[in-house]
Amino acid sequence: MQSVQRHTYIKPRTDTFDLVITAILAALVFVATMFINIRLPFGQGGLIHLGTSMLFISAILFGPKKGALAGAIGMGLFDLVGGWLIWAPTTIISRALQGFIVGKIAWSNGYRGDNMGLNILGAVVSMPVMMAVYYIGQAIMFKSWIAPLASMPGDLIQNVVGLLIAIPVCIVLKKTPYFKKNF
Repeated sequence: MQSVQRHTYIKPRTDTFDLVITAILAALVFVATMFINIRLPFGQGGLIHLGTSMLFISAILFGPKKGALAGAIGMGLFDLVGGWLIWAPTTIISRALQGFIVGKIAWSNGYRGDNMGLNILGAVVSMPVMMAVYYIGQAIMFKSWIAPLASMPGDLIQNVVGLLIAIPVCIVLKKTPYFKKNF
């Protein structure tokens, strides 16, 4: 009697695949930051850019690790090549934390970015953390605890705009066959 072996096909998640996805997400964050931005006329010369929405999208769709790396690499690279070199360390730290927080909350309790309430909560919880890191970074750079306050409105606007764009995009993307079968 021959035994019949049953094989269940499981799509392997390789390190190479994860590296490629992370690189693509970081590139998307970079492009959204570099080419879709408005320089603010107040504060420390900050920007409103769509990189924040891409960070939120990355973290919600792919989790905390990829969200952290996409935000830190994409926006950190923008600072390095976009003339904001002094900001790079602060950006890397703040955006890594922000991407991780969004992804960690969006992927909590067995959800994988499928619960819009958790996705919104993750983004909202990440905002004061991002803003606090930038505040501390600016306070160190400018040797003042007062001057960084001028950047807070711009940081808040950037985060809210990012959230308002990211949530509808995530809702649409979660309905695509790729996310339905792979996640």
